[in-house]
Amino acid sequence: MKPVILLVDDNQDILEFVSDFMDEKYTTIKALNGQEALDILRHQSVQLVITDIMMPNMDGYELCEKIKSNFEYSHIPVILLTAKNTFQSRIDGLEIGADAYIEKPFSPRHLQLQVSNLLISRNKIKEYLANSPLLHIKGMAHTKGDANFLAQLNDAVMQNIKNTDLDVVQIAKIMNISRPTLYRKIKEISNTTPNEIINITRLKKAAELLAEDVYSINQISEMVGFTSQTVFGRTFQKQFGMTPSRFVGTRLRDRQKFN
Repeated sequence: MKPVILLVDDNQDILEFVSDFMDEKYTTIKALNGQEALDILRHQSVQLVITDIMMPNMDGYELCEKIKSNFEYSHIPVILLTAKNTFQSRIDGLEIGADAYIEKPFSPRHLQLQVSNLLISRNKIKEYLANSPLLHIKGMAHTKGDANFLAQLNDAVMQNIKNTDLDVVQIAKIMNISRPTLYRKIKEISNTTPNEIINITRLKKAAELLAEDVYSINQISEMVGFTSQTVFGRTFQKQFGMTPSRFVGTRLRDRQKFN
């Protein structure tokens, strides 16, 4: 499916212009003002927002600030378009969390590249962190709020890590948020489902324990909530590209190299 981009501008001609050259690679949704954009975000999964700054009632700065300060939307990248070319206006945009700032008139190709680079770089970061055994999942976050969310999610899994039946219903209850909100937030931040992120969290804890070289692989598989060592080994290899025993051997060689 094409990524969904929300375009916000009080000028209908600008909306159509941007939509025309973005539609080949993305699904675009249009809003004529900031409030309409927020209404769309409440009901639609959006991967990126492109907004003009100069708009009546709610300008682009305020819209960006509301997106970045809202738990459900803070992960969404925001590109500001503006006729203002002052250094202070650029600083203002960055201070409220804008991910890019493009001056009008702009090159369509420039805007396309900014959008593509933002989405690709975020996906690469998600993939790298998910597949790196010893890196915390909160590194996937691009805002302080999202980092806190992932830290709370990690804590919820850690507190129940031995429970082989731990699922999204239980995690949502522990974190006191609705299941749809939890599912959407995890999907947008990490590009995984709640069950996948639970498994990744289990595996990262297992890697941490393996690196300590205190417990056996079988003991660790039980400690992190896998039903058997076989299932644990297969899942670990699928996620990190190596078996638990090979991971232990790699860590041991690394320690010997630096000693």
